[in-house]
Amino acid sequence: MSTAQNVLPQTPRLLRALAGETLERPPIWFMRQAGRSLPEYRELRTRAKDFIAFCHNPEMAAEATLQPMRRFPLDAAIVFADILLIPRALGQEVWFEAGEGPRLGALPPIEALSDQVEASTGRLADIGETLSRVRAELEPDRALIGFAGGPWTVATYMIEGRGSNRETARTFAYENPETLDALLDVLVESTARYLVMQARSGAQALKLFESWAEGLSEDVFERIVVRPHAAIVEKVRAAGVEAPFIGFPRGAGAQVYNYAEAVPVEGIALDTQATAQLGRTLQAQGRTIQGALDNLLLRAGGPALDARVDQLLEQWGQGPWIFNLGHGIMPDTPIPHIARVVERVTGWRRSA
Repeated sequence: MSTAQNVLPQTPRLLRALAGETLERPPIWFMRQAGRSLPEYRELRTRAKDFIAFCHNPEMAAEATLQPMRRFPLDAAIVFADILLIPRALGQEVWFEAGEGPRLGALPPIEALSDQVEASTGRLADIGETLSRVRAELEPDRALIGFAGGPWTVATYMIEGRGSNRETARTFAYENPETLDALLDVLVESTARYLVMQARSGAQALKLFESWAEGLSEDVFERIVVRPHAAIVEKVRAAGVEAPFIGFPRGAGAQVYNYAEAVPVEGIALDTQATAQLGRTLQAQGRTIQGALDNLLLRAGGPALDARVDQLLEQWGQGPWIFNLGHGIMPDTPIPHIARVVERVTGWRRSA
């Protein structure tokens, strides 16, 4: 149920939208806006020993978080971190190969991972410090988002040891259901603790990135995506945290309806394939939606980009909606393309 009537006008635009309010124009931020495409980020990155050291350096991570906020009139910042910090905090070896992405060591026994859950939150305290630094500098009308990877997505990396087509992890889910469920339970607990810490450090909204939710049958999707997400939200709420959640079951297609029905998140992030009707249906059911511009179109630019932005504004701007991408900003996205979209969205007004 919408709580828009209880939201003060000076509340950050993102939080107003997540409370169910239809604004005169949607709030805007971009997935992976902290870093990647900005030259100032690339210069900053050279000062860190490696990517993990960068994430665990609150001064540098706060600077990366704030850089896009200085360039563009975005309505929200998202903390600079990575979804694979949790496996590392649980005791699995994690590193990043230049030009190739993440690598993980052998999956430790579930019992060993479980023994590290309580300690894992303390090992992630640097991210809390980053959030505190950003919140202290960020204007009060701009929201700060904390996040974590969805348990299934994180588990795929832990099982396979790298990014891939996830066939090995999906096969593991069928062949070792009890082991996978136990791993997901560990990740639910550690993720919930991590998000509680983020909220207490200054995060005003929390996002769950289930980046690899595609290709799952309905029963498996319910077991390894819906159930863990619902459990995380329940645990975070039980800890007294009221920050709204955005859930992102990327690639789930029509199963987004099942997700929205079963997971008590305030916002549903949609990917590039989402239809206009899907978004409108979710809005009519009282959910705020987020998305879903193609990140490749943002990179390509031109008249097609303008046309698609305008189309999205018209199809979803009459309900609670956060303008965003269907996936993260590509590293080689021209900055003028980003600026053009931000200008187009912030200058738009919905019809009375």
